[in-house]
Amino acid sequence: MEDTAETRTGARHVYGPRQVGRLLPAITRPAFRRRSPATAQIVLDWDLIVGPELAAEAIPSGLRAGTLTISCEGPTAMELQHLSAGLLARINAHLGRDVVQRLRFMQDHRPKQAPSPPQLRAENHEAAERAVASMPRGELRDALASLGRAALSTYSPAKR
Repeated sequence: MEDTAETRTGARHVYGPRQVGRLLPAITRPAFRRRSPATAQIVLDWDLIVGPELAAEAIPSGLRAGTLTISCEGPTAMELQHLSAGLLARINAHLGRDVVQRLRFMQDHRPKQAPSPPQLRAENHEAAERAVASMPRGELRDALASLGRAALSTYSPAKR
């Protein structure tokens, strides 16, 4: 395939096998306009980077021009300010390159309480078991029964 302006801009439609590497920029460009890949990686792995206790108190909210903004409450912001050098090293080590040069702390985070697991009513449990009763015993039946219990506990119209 010759390298012309038409193939570089993607104006020509080629139907058939194409290299995935040539398709990815067009697919990922809109997503990365809002958040850079480094920001997405930091947000996804935040609890691995800082640990679960600190991740519950502070949330990364954006990365722009080498400055990572972290939302947290006042006391946590002061603690993180003192730990910022080590935190910067951990973040950049996790990313594998020096992406974050500065940390900025915003004192506006309210810790979110984890939602309590839905309560499974006895009649919902029995309904899920009845739905798979005609199936032979095995992993598939157990998985479908578990799915039924989860669906009924989440979306049950019965009052709790």
